[in-house]
Amino acid sequence: MADIRSEYHAEFAMGEHSARHLRRILRLYLVGAGLADVTDAAELALTELVANVVRHVPGRRCRICFLLRLGGVRVKVADGCPELPAPAVGGGLGESGRGLVIVDAVTDRPYGRGKTVWFERLGRRRTVPVEAEAGP
Repeated sequence: MADIRSEYHAEFAMGEHSARHLRRILRLYLVGAGLADVTDAAELALTELVANVVRHVPGRRCRICFLLRLGGVRVKVADGCPELPAPAVGGGLGESGRGLVIVDAVTDRPYGRGKTVWFERLGRRRTVPVEAEAGP
């Protein structure tokens, strides 16, 4: 395993290609930390959270945090927009409104609604029960 810091923080103004660049950063971070088995699901969930910023946050600014946990990663996306998000309303065939459903489906511990949303994705080699870890 490479010498990887346990946390990665950055603040960005999201653009057209931001999700692709952040997926690449997350993949490099996770592979370097020996967590290659969680990259696909973590990248998909991160993409959905970034899409919410691009679509709903004026100025598209957000803070990203990747935090290595025992056997996995926690990814946080937060924005400073003063308005709380409105729940998505849409039919089954709509083009939007399912991002957080996807995050729930591909992660082990989705959290939060509103200004900070985060998830955890655990690898196959979990050594400590999730309940034993501290909160966010």
